[in-house]
Amino acid sequence: MVTFITFALNISYRIDLTLLSIAIVFPLVFTIRGSFRRREKALEHLSKFRSALKTVHYYIMINRELSDESKDEMTQIIYEISDKTMEHLKSNNESTEDLDDIINNVQRFMQLRSQDINKKLSDRVFRFMKDLHESIENLHAINIHRTPISLKAYCKLFIYIFPLIYAPSIIDIIGLNHSPLIAYFIVLLTEFILISLYNIQDQLEYPFDDVGLDDINLDNFKINR
Repeated sequence: MVTFITFALNISYRIDLTLLSIAIVFPLVFTIRGSFRRREKALEHLSKFRSALKTVHYYIMINRELSDESKDEMTQIIYEISDKTMEHLKSNNESTEDLDDIINNVQRFMQLRSQDINKKLSDRVFRFMKDLHESIENLHAINIHRTPISLKAYCKLFIYIFPLIYAPSIIDIIGLNHSPLIAYFIVLLTEFILISLYNIQDQLEYPFDDVGLDDINLDNFKINR
């Protein structure tokens, strides 16, 4: 539409396209790199989360003082922590109250069975629970704190107004003697590239919601995968 109006009104001028690269491409690449790094960090924390949860489970299972019923209870708590954490990440919920209550069941379990669990084993369990808490807090922070809204709005705004600036410049470069289809093709292709980059960044912003080809498969990090 913009290109058609530009041809109709015979508007053409030449500007330095480096300015457009700085105004649009650089911020887009910056936000994509930031989102990708957050995704890689999320994978690291998910691995640490599962490792800590597995280790706590192993420590409880090898304790000969605990009854089979107690071990089954702890296994159920660990499975619940795993499932609830994945559900929390998928839902993008900012509140961790329900998740915290489930994790606190580990402490209640250890206190109720303090006579059957020696101090050395208890210290080891709580040390890995610290790693578990740290991983969950990092994952929660990654999930709710994303690319600054102002920067995303800036990129989106410039993508929309980009054809207004770019179309007359392309017409001036190509010249009116050539087919208008060339200008249409170049403007549409460039706009398509910019919108695609913006959509890629937007999908990477939400790595846990199962929407997009690059989302993290949270089922791979469940304790009972």
